[in-house]
Amino acid sequence: MIYFTAVLVGLLYALLMSLVREPHRRRLNALMVAGAGAAYLSGGGFGGWEFLYAAVATYVAYRGLESWTFIGIAWLMHTAWDVFHHVKGNPIMPFYHDSSLGCAICDPVIALWCLRGGPSLIALVRRGSVRSGSADATGA
Repeated sequence: MIYFTAVLVGLLYALLMSLVREPHRRRLNALMVAGAGAAYLSGGGFGGWEFLYAAVATYVAYRGLESWTFIGIAWLMHTAWDVFHHVKGNPIMPFYHDSSLGCAICDPVIALWCLRGGPSLIALVRRGSVRSGSADATGA
C-alpha cells in the first residue's frame, strides 16, 4: 500500500503544482526541493554529512531557479538520501518507520515530472480531451 500511496502523492504534487503558472511554478519547485534538502537536519542520522548534503542540495536547488533539469536532479539526490536514511533506520518522520521509504518512492515521480520540464498536467489532460473530442466529431 505504501508504494501506491507514495506514487499517488507524487502525482498529486505535480497536479497541484500545475495550478501555478510559469515561471512561478519552476521557482516554487526550486524552493520546495531546497526545503526537502534540509528535511533531515533536525534528526540528523549522518551527523556532519547532513550539513554537507543540505549545502549541496541547496546549491542544486538554487540552480533550479532557472532550470527544471536541476530541480529534477535535486529530487533524485533527495531520493538517494531517503534511501540511505531508510536503510540506516533513521526515517524522515521518526514516528513513521517507513516515511523515508515512501519519500524515496514519491520523489522520483516528482523528479521525472521536473525532468520533463514540469508541464501543466491540467493542460495536458485538457489537450487530450480536445483531441479525443475532435476525433470523435470527425468520425475518426
